[in-house]
Amino acid sequence: MTAHEATPEGAPALLLIGTGERHYWQDALKSLADRYRVLLLDDTAPTWQQPFLADHQVIDLSDTAALRAAATSLASAHDIGGVLTWNPAATAPAADMAQLLDTAGLDPAAVRASRNQATAHAVLDAHGVAAPRWVPVGNAGQLRIAAEHLGYPLVLKPTIAGSAGAVRVDGSAQLDTAYALTAQTAARHGNENAGLLAEKYEYGPEVGVEMVSIPGRHVVAAITHTQRGEAFEATDRLVAPALRSPVTDAAEQTAIEALEALGITHGASHVTVRLTSSGPRVTAVTPCLADDLIPHLVRLATGIDLVAAAADLAMGLLPDLRPRHLRAAAIGFIHPNTAGELRSLTVEPALAARTWCDRAVLEQQPDTHLTPPAEGHTARLAHLVVTANTPALCRRYLDRALDAVHATIEPVDPDDQADEQAAAA
Repeated sequence: MTAHEATPEGAPALLLIGTGERHYWQDALKSLADRYRVLLLDDTAPTWQQPFLADHQVIDLSDTAALRAAATSLASAHDIGGVLTWNPAATAPAADMAQLLDTAGLDPAAVRASRNQATAHAVLDAHGVAAPRWVPVGNAGQLRIAAEHLGYPLVLKPTIAGSAGAVRVDGSAQLDTAYALTAQTAARHGNENAGLLAEKYEYGPEVGVEMVSIPGRHVVAAITHTQRGEAFEATDRLVAPALRSPVTDAAEQTAIEALEALGITHGASHVTVRLTSSGPRVTAVTPCLADDLIPHLVRLATGIDLVAAAADLAMGLLPDLRPRHLRAAAIGFIHPNTAGELRSLTVEPALAARTWCDRAVLEQQPDTHLTPPAEGHTARLAHLVVTANTPALCRRYLDRALDAVHATIEPVDPDDQADEQAAAA
């Protein structure tokens, strides 16, 4: 295997577990390969990842014995200095492998506690960290009891699936559908036996606190402001240091308290906080880099390279977390608004000439069958990243960029869809 050309000669080896979707993680993988020799453990053979790798093995990431054997095999051929993942589902295996290889990393028990949202909520409650009221849900009947206890609206989510599968429920008529969709998401993530969690929906803006934990302290690298649609899907995310206020300062402090309670004391984390009228409420703690190109937004807005920081910490080094500039960066997502066949998906060529447009990525190919977010699992049509000197201008640019994407979806005939579902059954 040919090493990445930009990797410094004699660079130490970093073990990466999982890579994620190319659209969202290729830049991060390149950033790693520019600093370290990257060794990959993943459950599929590398394709686009290949140019950035020094070595790899394909294994089932859920098979602990196979993972240990593969990591040991790579360690026998390379001097591994650290272990990293940005896949929430792989955070516990990564912590295990760091412990196995005696490199810097998180306590595996702390990672597992944060990954299981019922456990995490119980820990936060025990430590007095502000979080929404919640009830574990094992079946549809328990969901109805939970709804009577919590009241509406509520959020139903898999206990273990990152942020995937969260559904907002505004009334009893939605309970059965919400349970079916969320249970399907849990099954897709291999966690159908872990149960679901009903959480009281808290009104107020949602932010993500992008944290970097180094020995003895937690550093807030940025705040990500998230907007969600009617189906609770993320529609856009904005990083803008100019939006800092006493409210976000309180969110930062609550995020730090959550990390301390859970024992997350090393590496990058993404803490989701709802800014309610009665104060910040922690809704999730993810002990790895955030998805949706949030590290890229942070770099564009502040100059802080979260990928490099996470990698350096994994290698036992102190990261450089000094901001270079203070701007604004945002990402917007386009979702299908109806079920059907995608016939065309284009972006206006003039958008590429706009200096404020960092990227416009079309994620789907024509003739792909699509479903809107309200009907459960769906793929995004496109995402666009823009930058500006102020948050307000950044949002205006994002609106212009989103308007430059055009999709034609041919609706599915309900009778034909029913026939296809019956045939599949």
